[in-house]
Amino acid sequence: MKEMFNGASKTGEIVTQFPRASKILKEYHLDFCCGGNRPISEAIAEKNLNEKEVLSRLNTFYDETKELNEREVNWEMEQYSDMIDHILDTHHAYLDNVLTELSGFVTKVYSVHGPMHPELSEVYSLFHRLKLELEEHLVQEEVNVFPQIKKYEEDQSKDTLNKVLETIAALEEEHEEAGNLLKELRAVTDDYTLPEGACTTYTLMYLKLEELESDLFQHIHLENNILFPRLEREKESVHH
Repeated sequence: MKEMFNGASKTGEIVTQFPRASKILKEYHLDFCCGGNRPISEAIAEKNLNEKEVLSRLNTFYDETKELNEREVNWEMEQYSDMIDHILDTHHAYLDNVLTELSGFVTKVYSVHGPMHPELSEVYSLFHRLKLELEEHLVQEEVNVFPQIKKYEEDQSKDTLNKVLETIAALEEEHEEAGNLLKELRAVTDDYTLPEGACTTYTLMYLKLEELESDLFQHIHLENNILFPRLEREKESVHH
């Protein structure tokens, strides 16, 4: 398998091609913002790190992420518990990481570039509304809804199913609210068009917001279009 990144790859280019790499680079305190345009081997040597280890982690993480995104599963046929575990491991775990990281980028870019780019105050407030909304939503799913669905899978009880169906409507409204905030973010950033001469942090903020959007669309699709309708259909079969 061809390695995606090597010692000659520039740190800024690595995160541009693979925004999630910022997580690993931050762990090693490798600068991809201001010093982002030099080969990663130089940055690694400067910090006396093990080049082989850093590159191998980056490449492994890249391959795993790619594989997760490409794995085509027919979720209509899978067990509820497997589908829920997939949503937790893939989408919830991603959000747990990225929301905090993005909050740092959004705040930094707003405080540095806000005076020149008035739309950044909108980006700042829309993103933080979205972050709060999603964090509450994840807790709601993890604490109340998903355990109830798993319980229903085991006990097949009509009461458990009804409890689940009562909470689903609220979750769908929250999904819609998140979708609206994403639309507004697209509108105020003119479809994430970077201003002339944008620095790496600015670029990365837009890349990560777009990545967040596509991950959320996938996440919401699994719940709204597959998981919830399947549960609704169960109600019909229970009554007949």
